[in-house]
Amino acid sequence: MRLADEYRTDIASIGRIQVSSAGGMRVPLERLARISVVEGPSTIQREWAKRRVTVQANVRGRDVGSFVADVRRTIDERVSLPPGYYVRFGGQFEHLEQAQRRLMIVIPLALILIFGLLYLSFRSVSDAARIFLAVPLAVIGGVFALWIRGLPFSISAAVGFIALSGVSVLNALVLVSTMRQMLSAGIPAAEAIPAAAERRLRPVLMTALVASLGFVPMALNTGIGAEVQRPLATVVIGGVISSTILTLFVLPVIYALAEGRGRRREPEREREPAAVLS
Repeated sequence: MRLADEYRTDIASIGRIQVSSAGGMRVPLERLARISVVEGPSTIQREWAKRRVTVQANVRGRDVGSFVADVRRTIDERVSLPPGYYVRFGGQFEHLEQAQRRLMIVIPLALILIFGLLYLSFRSVSDAARIFLAVPLAVIGGVFALWIRGLPFSISAAVGFIALSGVSVLNALVLVSTMRQMLSAGIPAAEAIPAAAERRLRPVLMTALVASLGFVPMALNTGIGAEVQRPLATVVIGGVISSTILTLFVLPVIYALAEGRGRRREPEREREPAAVLS
């Protein structure tokens, strides 16, 4: 044990270690190498046959994406890496990048599916587009809610926007269905559209309250998992509120304008006398 400690601390002792040569001679190590004491890592880690040094940090009070962006900018400005050295960010940031790549596929696919289901329900591109208008109206409220609370746009917030897209369509679906029923019954558009908005006011508000109040505990959570729950719940609550208000006011106006334009585009031949064959 004492001999091992001596080899760890005394350079001269290490230099006297005998090394066998190819010819069988015993040569001291100090004749073959330059021995010095330097500071280095206690352990050497390798990944894919390459040495690796891990620097860990916990991010609090801000999102991981902006933190990594600041770290990269600081490294580029102040650190000069030797040839062969490079910096790679892993952990939560690596998972964030993977989730972002998946969301670039999931979000457009979800929106396409929503629009496709609306078209299959009404067999009308115009009506499906009018109902689908609730999605951007909901996105406005979700973004505004994140800005009000000072929350970053994270993966959980993106998932909240996907859920919000489905919830926000419900109110517009209820309203447009009632409008179509009244118009099919022969009621003029000027009377059917305000009447449908008034008749469906209570169901729309009930749907919005159920969807938003259910996420209030998540939005106010400060315990374990709050960094995931709060952005998601904030997006849903803000989006449901904005989509409900704007759907009750904007959607009837757009529907009325579309109906009026459709009537003006009616073929002129319907007003001309029909030809009589004798």
